[in-house]
Amino acid sequence: MHLLTLALLPVVAQAVNVVLSNDDGWAEINIRQFYNALSGSDNSVILSAPAENESGTGSSDATPTTLSSACEFDSCPSGSPATGNNASMPRFNYVNSFPVTSIRFGIQNLSNTYFSGPSSVDIAVAGPNVGANLGTTTQISGTVGAATEASKEGIPGLAFSGTTGSQTAWDVNPVPAYSTIYADLSTNVTNTLVASGKPYLPANIWLNVNFPAAGSGTSCTSASQFQFVLSRINTATSSSGEDVTTCGNGGRLPTETTVVDTKSGCFASISVGLADSKLDANATEQQTVLSKLSGILSCLPS
Repeated sequence: MHLLTLALLPVVAQAVNVVLSNDDGWAEINIRQFYNALSGSDNSVILSAPAENESGTGSSDATPTTLSSACEFDSCPSGSPATGNNASMPRFNYVNSFPVTSIRFGIQNLSNTYFSGPSSVDIAVAGPNVGANLGTTTQISGTVGAATEASKEGIPGLAFSGTTGSQTAWDVNPVPAYSTIYADLSTNVTNTLVASGKPYLPANIWLNVNFPAAGSGTSCTSASQFQFVLSRINTATSSSGEDVTTCGNGGRLPTETTVVDTKSGCFASISVGLADSKLDANATEQQTVLSKLSGILSCLPS
């Protein structure tokens, strides 16, 4: 484990095919900034996200329907078809349904247009969510629902969430600092995982990544200040098996809430979860992720 900032750890990864979704909607600023950051590091990206804010819808799923009102931030008019895209940016796609439905549409349908079909999708990412998704909140988060759905379909899934921010349109000017920071951090994790080589994650495994407050009015104003810490989603109980041993933890990882709430720095959590239950993975699966992301993982201060 290394006490290094991200600025000292540039990632050079091969370009991959990425499906990007969220639960805050296709026209929210965070997903658009994440698209820019992923594309800017030479990845081929499809954005496939809900037409409206679908926060808190978990793993709900339904056939997309014609828009009975305008898309969020008037990004498409009432009466628009169930699925569609931005005419000037056709890789920006909306799906008038839930996050699970949206990411599946990207994997199963849009991949045929922009990639070489579903089997050519290398990785799926969701977020960054407006607001953290910590602990039991993961059970109802649509962002988590999207990432776990990808994993169930055999595509490595990652969910990203940031503490700072509120629902903000894609065209706000200037772009909030937190949105750019979260996009850069999310891209760093994604590219680091890709650089580790296939398989990027074990079967049925997803990653839950949470960022503390960032940007204006906080002490974390640059992506280079952040450090990532391997964590667990939920507080361990008497029936929980041991976690992977690292940072002298005696076989118990800190919870993601503990990591994000640490005040003596800018610490982001990375938890390893089971896609079918959204609960914590075991020590063996945690070890796999620890090995793959070791270059960016740090320890909490003692």
